Amino acid sequence: MKKIINDPEQVAQEMITGMLLAAPNKLKQLKDTTVIMRKDAPIKRKVGIVSGGGSGHEPAHAGYIGSGMLDAAVIGEVFTSPSVDQVYEAIKAVDSGEGVFLVIKNYTGDVLNFEMAAELATAEGIQVEQIIVNDDVAVEDSSFTTGRRGIAGTIFIHKIVGAKANLGGSLEEIKRVAEKAVANVRSMGMAITPCSIPAAGEASFTLSEQEMEIGIGIHGEPGIERKPLATAKEIATELTQKILADINLQKNDEVAVLINGLGSTPDMELYILNKEVQQILKEKEIHVYQTFVGEYMTALEMGGCSFTLLKLDDELKSLLDHPSEAPHFIVK
Repeated sequence: MKKIINDPEQVAQEMITGMLLAAPNKLKQLKDTTVIMRKDAPIKRKVGIVSGGGSGHEPAHAGYIGSGMLDAAVIGEVFTSPSVDQVYEAIKAVDSGEGVFLVIKNYTGDVLNFEMAAELATAEGIQVEQIIVNDDVAVEDSSFTTGRRGIAGTIFIHKIVGAKANLGGSLEEIKRVAEKAVANVRSMGMAITPCSIPAAGEASFTLSEQEMEIGIGIHGEPGIERKPLATAKEIATELTQKILADINLQKNDEVAVLINGLGSTPDMELYILNKEVQQILKEKEIHVYQTFVGEYMTALEMGGCSFTLLKLDDELKSLLDHPSEAPHFIVK
């Protein structure tokens, strides 16, 4: 597999350097860590919001740092959880005295390391709360998880909790809206081509030219079925039906839709998929409040997509609409 890199062992560090050079007035790196944070953090009288995980999912998670979303992102090696120490340093760095809220995707390494870091911070007198995102309806357990995986629905959680914190919400209020959002978000993905971890230099799995995998994870974890490549309409129907079967949506309910590319799917194809999803929801008389199409949580250069639906109420709509200066989720 071809990569435009220097040293396969230094891709995360070199990426971080490039990110900082691209936004020197907005981002800073916590010394001797892989923590990227707002240049003005910690923010007085505001709960700090921290997320993170392995690199290779860009723009997640550092692309969501900014007013109205994250205060810091902790970056691990490719598809590898950041260490306890790194997360702990991020918590301390963004705490203004109001506490810190962690957004954790449901992968074993992430959950263990973030929770251990929270325990260390709590022992130092920092208030810490968290949410574990488990939006993937494809499988209950995988090689990386116990329970459902956390995938692109995490971006909506970043937006909701970031907005609530920006509005001055307390740690308890942020946890409440986070739990509401997680209870109402569902996602599912599929792939048509694999990705390759730089240090490995080979594809993480194989698919023939005429195959696709339904329900695959963002690290290449197995899905629920490998089958012949289908049309955009057939793919949209299968993924959307599986999501709708798992979420309580009624006629006239409102949703936010996220059509997410996994790294090498052209926008053209994502918009074709969106057309099909919108038609399915229209036929079911489910109203689409907002739609987001693009790459929000990738898997290196994997070809494929994921769909996310977030069931909305007035509170979640207002938080989704709240201004965000995060470069990959700008809301004015």
